[in-house]
Amino acid sequence: MTNFPPDQLYMSSLPSPLGEARIVFDGEGQLRAFDWTTHLERMQRLLQRHYGPAADPARCQETSAPTVFADRFAAYFAGEINALSTLPWATGGTAFQQTVWRALQDIAPGETWSYGQLAAHIGAPRAVRAVGLANGANPVALVVPCHRVIGANGTLTGYGGGLERKRWLLAHEGAKPLARV
Repeated sequence: MTNFPPDQLYMSSLPSPLGEARIVFDGEGQLRAFDWTTHLERMQRLLQRHYGPAADPARCQETSAPTVFADRFAAYFAGEINALSTLPWATGGTAFQQTVWRALQDIAPGETWSYGQLAAHIGAPRAVRAVGLANGANPVALVVPCHRVIGANGTLTGYGGGLERKRWLLAHEGAKPLARV
């Protein structure tokens, strides 16, 4: 993961059963952002937060998705729930955010953790709120699976793509039934 902005960013669309998604990647083939087309303002905000105004998605060069991204996202949505685990990604963010994002990758498909469990996992059990904020600032959703974090009581809480998508993703990955919100 890098904290500096890439020279050029590229943007592509990907189909999914949950609606069209957009990915942003750099010239080295690292994913820099993932979001749903219905949430492009969020993607823009996160890119600019991590890389500054130069990362405006309007400046991204529109292109076809690299085969590795298109194939792995298609495989994930077709049921190969581990297909995204080795995709290369890089993003800005604070050292704490990056610690949280790396820890999110420790949550296996089909599992869920509470924010408290995630905070304890990184050795900061009292930083539950900060963990929640870092989780919400994750620009590379799905690949860094922030959707696997739920409330301590089993309820679905915050997901940038919407709670119905979060519910679908968790069911797709085989997570145990959760409390309805």
